[in-house]
Amino acid sequence: MNSCEPLVSVEFEVFGKVQGVSFTKYCKEMCEELNLGGWVKNTKKGTIQGKLQGYRSNIENMVTWLSTTGSPGSKIDHCELANWQNLAKPDYQGFQIRF
Repeated sequence: MNSCEPLVSVEFEVFGKVQGVSFTKYCKEMCEELNLGGWVKNTKKGTIQGKLQGYRSNIENMVTWLSTTGSPGSKIDHCELANWQNLAKPDYQGFQIRF
């Protein structure tokens, strides 16, 4: 990661068996490892939603995790991404689980 790499933001929604398997906890841990800001939460319709902000390469690593790996016991059908934006600076300090 270098200082010329763009800061980006993206919203995500993960579909599949993603609730009741500590998905938000593992997601938060991965985002902290990758130094990403944002949030994640369970939805009433059984999906996981959130927003990621950080360096593009770290975001791409996290999107891969959200799309293919997930938490132990999860079964991901697919991950939808929306509202890609370039940022001058992140809106979030740290990563949180919302309830």
